[in-house]
Amino acid sequence: MVVFMITPRQIRAARALLGRSQQQLADKAIVSLDAVARLEKGIVDSRLSTVQAIQKAPIKAGVEFLDADQKGKGVRLRRP
Repeated sequence: MVVFMITPRQIRAARALLGRSQQQLADKAIVSLDAVARLEKGIVDSRLSTVQAIQKAPIKAGVEFLDADQKGKGVRLRRP
């Protein structure tokens, strides 16, 4: 699994695709609600392991984070 820096918009979009709240994402990632909220606001003062945990939780649920290309960054759900 390739992990790259995701944007606050990608985190919010991933949550929306999964229908999860910030608290639910925090629970799945085993991080604090504050860590998720701050990262979604673009405040990156967390440890790398925290950021990676927040990114990996939606990936495990079927979200793909798309790195920047000519069309920009994004997210999508994998087919079951």
